[in-house]
Amino acid sequence: MVILICFSPQMLKIARRKAAHLLKYPDVQVISLGIGDTTEPIPEVITSAMIKRSYALSTMEGYSGYGPEQGEKPLRAAIASAFYKDLGIDEGDIFVSDGAKCDISRLQVVFGSDVTMAVQDPSYPAYVDSSVIMGQTGDFQKNLEKYGKIEYMRCSPENGFFPDLSTVGRTDIIFFCSPNNPTGAAATREQLTQLVKFAKDNGSIIVYDSAYAIYILDDNPRSIFEIPGAKEVAIETSSFSKYAGFTGVRLGWTVIPKQLLFSDGFPVARDFNRIVCTCFNGASTISQAGGLACLSPEGLGAMREVIGFYKENTEIIMDTFTSLGFNVYGGKNAPYVWVHFPSRSSWDVFSEILEKTHVVTTPGSGFGPGGEGFIRVSAFGHRGNVLEACKRFKQLYK
Repeated sequence: MVILICFSPQMLKIARRKAAHLLKYPDVQVISLGIGDTTEPIPEVITSAMIKRSYALSTMEGYSGYGPEQGEKPLRAAIASAFYKDLGIDEGDIFVSDGAKCDISRLQVVFGSDVTMAVQDPSYPAYVDSSVIMGQTGDFQKNLEKYGKIEYMRCSPENGFFPDLSTVGRTDIIFFCSPNNPTGAAATREQLTQLVKFAKDNGSIIVYDSAYAIYILDDNPRSIFEIPGAKEVAIETSSFSKYAGFTGVRLGWTVIPKQLLFSDGFPVARDFNRIVCTCFNGASTISQAGGLACLSPEGLGAMREVIGFYKENTEIIMDTFTSLGFNVYGGKNAPYVWVHFPSRSSWDVFSEILEKTHVVTTPGSGFGPGGEGFIRVSAFGHRGNVLEACKRFKQLYK
């Protein structure tokens, strides 16, 4: 008998450190700017739609059972219109789900354990963790740079947080997140054009995570499908979690264009549809009602107000660390601030900040070898907590 226990080692370690700190200092306010969880209430225009849909289920006229596994047609059409207008993506290319993180794992099931893959370094741990669960790698603690069937594409301040593709080997799958979690870097149009060409030349499929695209303020692409030719090589996954505070509501989507084919000419979307219909009964009808409200004119305006609030938090955090003389990255197009502590261990910095300021951050090394020497500070927090945390940072590092 084989028993497989899966968890995020970094998140578990942070939770344990935080719990131990709370026991040690029971009378101190511990502020969490670590995990990327939203903190501000969901706008009422959105929750009202979910309440209405929920109440309707108690009536004969409004009750519904199983819905389509791919998602309700009005929501799929609204997603296509809101995020992919004039990009050649229609509702038939969109699969509504219970979140991008879940779809990442479903995609791993589609691809199987025999594929090779590349990830940004640093990047969201779920890409690697889900591949490990699928058996794509051996003991990854033994070789952090390049191990098993996974290649790390180093992204650093020196290369503008975009990998030097001339040094990257050919892999079947390329996971790419823009804006990136944890660095906050958004890829430019020129960079994504390079990535699409690289995938075409190598017969690779890009899994493009756009979970933070709505935070982009400049002209950088919000979708990989803004790049010519991307529909032949890319899948895009996204989520309402950081758009509308749906981290607990659970709603996302994945786009698989009809033009995307495996090397034998079989449509990728057909395989993904089979996985969805086998392993998933569709997103909650209540959460889908909320998603549809998000994409109404009032909902979009309300979402942007909340995102603007988080962006103000980001500016406060960035200004604080910049004034203290640190090199600070991200922030402009993402709710994360990536702070460099040269020649220092990420975990040592995490421990120092927790012990001396009672603020929880996230060690950069948990996002990959390239994250060593950095910490990630999240802008998801109540304004008073962010201001207090920054006051403590100034007292520690002045």
